[in-house]
Amino acid sequence: MEPMNYGIVGFGGIAENRIAKEGFGLDRRRFTAPLGHHLLGASDVNPEREQAAAALGVKWYHTYEQLLEDSRIHAVYVATSNSTHYETARSALLADKHVIIEKPMTTSAEQARDLMKIAGERSLSLSVNLMMSKNVYNRKARELIEKQVLGPVSYAAMHMEFLFGADPQEAHSWRCSSPEDIGGPVGDVGGHCLDMAEFLFQQRITSVRCVYYPETLSISVENGAFIQYTMEDGTEGCVRSAFNQPRGGLLGTLSNLGYEIYGESGVMRGYGTLFQLSGHKDEPFRIRLETETPEHFHTYYLSEPKNIYQAQLREHADSIRNNTPIDGSQGYRNLLQVLACHASARKGGKEVAVTDERP
Repeated sequence: MEPMNYGIVGFGGIAENRIAKEGFGLDRRRFTAPLGHHLLGASDVNPEREQAAAALGVKWYHTYEQLLEDSRIHAVYVATSNSTHYETARSALLADKHVIIEKPMTTSAEQARDLMKIAGERSLSLSVNLMMSKNVYNRKARELIEKQVLGPVSYAAMHMEFLFGADPQEAHSWRCSSPEDIGGPVGDVGGHCLDMAEFLFQQRITSVRCVYYPETLSISVENGAFIQYTMEDGTEGCVRSAFNQPRGGLLGTLSNLGYEIYGESGVMRGYGTLFQLSGHKDEPFRIRLETETPEHFHTYYLSEPKNIYQAQLREHADSIRNNTPIDGSQGYRNLLQVLACHASARKGGKEVAVTDERP
């Protein structure tokens, strides 16, 4: 199998620790390098990041234009700040590179449609890193819902609430200081929750209602949001996403990142299932699922986790190798949901439809 060679543009903490070390298996103490994809090089506007790349044996490009000019690179992973996703991804597509982008895809629907149009015209694979659907626990949850272990499901609550921005360095990061990046709680973690709702129930969200939390942190973006969503069949659910919610220490924080699925005959709870964890034994929290009905209480600990970043990259690499390009529609829909949430909040929580205009 010929590996797909990737380059990363934007070699920050997520790119180094999650994408390079896990997704590309460059942390040799924990992972075996995957056969289907290989990280050839990286670039970042901060030249000090060269040392981190060198420590992993990754070639350094002083500009992303140099990276795009390298014919050995088949695909580009865009991990820059959100407001630069569009120009970076567009340049890569016009250089005939396949692209995978950190979420949100862009900061406007028009930009996202343009990327999809260019990728479609050039038969290039365009994907967004909404990787939580690759978690084996979330896949098990979808299976249990489909089998109606809880009976017909009537409501689902997704939540990713924690404290981020109380520290001055965090408060000055683009996630907290730059509203135009839509990287606050709604865009940064609420989008994952909305994507997971569609994944678990295998249908689309058609409308949202959103209100922001009271401001208790001095940050420039929303402190948090309560989102009520409606799906195609009328099923409703909610999302709670926040940066201003202390959860004690690490255990309390990670265990809170999950969901409750309510059915007529029971409830299912996910602990740590909405985060960057895959279920490996050496992770700081042991993620799990629980189902409870009047007849039984069962805890699921799955013995064969698959790394969610490796799975996401493998899907993208396989789409290139098999000439079945990903069209970007999942990331586009997720962006539309995030934008609809902000539009609803500006209207005092009024219902806003999630339209699905295509390029």
